[in-house]
Amino acid sequence: MNKRLLLLAIFGLFISFPTFSQIESAPDRNEGDGQYGRLILRGVILIDGTGAPPVGPVDIVVEKNRIAQIQVVGYPGMPINENRRPKAGPDDKVYELEGHYLLPGFIDSHGHIGGSGQGTPAEYVFKLWMAHGITTIRDPSAGNGLDWVLDQKKRSAANEITAPRILAYTSFGQGAKAPITNAEQAKAWVNENAKKGADGIKFFGANPEVMEAAISENKRIGLRSAMHHQQLDVARWNVLNSARAGLTSMEHWYGLPEALFENRTIQDFRLDYNYQNEQHRFAEAGKLWKQAAQPGSEHWNKVMNELLELDFTLDPTFNIYEANRDMMRARTAEWHEVYTLPSLWRFYAPSRQSHGSYWFDWTTEEEVQWKENYQLWMTFVNEYKNKGGRVTTGSDSGFIYQLYGFAFIRELELLREAGFHPLEVLRSATLYGAELLGMEKEIGSVEVGKLADFVILEENPLQNLKVLYGTGAIRIDENNNPIRVGGVKYTVKDGIVYDAKKLLKDVKVIVDKQKESESFSIKQPGLDW
Repeated sequence: MNKRLLLLAIFGLFISFPTFSQIESAPDRNEGDGQYGRLILRGVILIDGTGAPPVGPVDIVVEKNRIAQIQVVGYPGMPINENRRPKAGPDDKVYELEGHYLLPGFIDSHGHIGGSGQGTPAEYVFKLWMAHGITTIRDPSAGNGLDWVLDQKKRSAANEITAPRILAYTSFGQGAKAPITNAEQAKAWVNENAKKGADGIKFFGANPEVMEAAISENKRIGLRSAMHHQQLDVARWNVLNSARAGLTSMEHWYGLPEALFENRTIQDFRLDYNYQNEQHRFAEAGKLWKQAAQPGSEHWNKVMNELLELDFTLDPTFNIYEANRDMMRARTAEWHEVYTLPSLWRFYAPSRQSHGSYWFDWTTEEEVQWKENYQLWMTFVNEYKNKGGRVTTGSDSGFIYQLYGFAFIRELELLREAGFHPLEVLRSATLYGAELLGMEKEIGSVEVGKLADFVILEENPLQNLKVLYGTGAIRIDENNNPIRVGGVKYTVKDGIVYDAKKLLKDVKVIVDKQKESESFSIKQPGLDW
């Protein structure tokens, strides 16, 4: 599928999908230790994902791919009580991890696997995710085609490839031979989509009759849904309409300010606005929250309370728009030099055609507007969490200078900026993500009986979320020299232990090979040096 047709499809302007141009599938797995009949992780400090504070030292026993035992074995600062430890048999695999922190595997609730436009082979994307502790992703839109995604999902579930667990959400209308224009057609497509094996649907917009029929039918048959409320349809169908119809989660924030309008019914678009001009689209979006009801107002509270009553999930993806408020920070992030493919770097570059590359003339004024936009957006999201609402973590990587894996950790930092306690941040990244997917009985927290998905590192992420980045965090040693600490040490999925830093080295090899073949070096846009 060529890039332009893909974008038209994504934005709801084209329904008849041609053949997809898919990225390279992941190779057979040759990484990871296990599964083992019995695996013992000894001496960890456990952050279980439920919101409970850390506890340790703890020994965790895994039998094949399930957590079989969690045993507290002592007190901080004292020798571990060997009598309390689970006994290791001669065939058991034991990791001595005293002082390490262990968390549930992370869930990226908005994880595109990439596309031919970005030139990102699946191995590259999957290893960046796994290197950052991401063991489950929801692929919204199935941009490489549903059959391709389902194949990768099946192979990941069997651990035949090194990849997170995958849930495939098709774009509404994907594969239809003609535009879907009425309720009967919408319901038929939804049921056909379920028969093909999709886990859910991602919506962008359509006429209200179609939206109501599709969302409610999808819920009736037991599938879940997400929606990016695009500006082309949001005037007649906002977040409240979607939530009432049975939508599971909203992505980003489009459609929410519109539900909060009090003195208007349509966004105050500039009068020469053109949706196909993405600088118009994103610059004007930066003014949107100021047009909505004020925090704490009657209408603000009315909308929030209704969404709470409907058990609606917010998946804000703060990170994907961060370049709007500080383009230089996103563009010059230190990991680009080592881990960003040349093809992806070109996709990010200012362009009138590539999605999310709208830097025609991005100004200080627009960045300031977006900073103010974030303040109001974050206020709503934090208050929603405080009132018992579910907020999850999605990255939407592969666009706007956001790199797979690294962007997910940045999303955690931005939830912290919004006012979340670090334990609340990690709960959003684990248990709440599992609840969103309907998988809370299997993943999302470290509890006996659940799948053995873990993130293990030597530093305390509650004290500094930056230690979760693959590049770690900066400290000064006893000789006054800067050093790096942190980075995920092990990612465990289904009881298989992966060396996270080795996965990053594999990514670097992929990048180096592409750079060498093209004699490429990263240069900032418009500069010769």
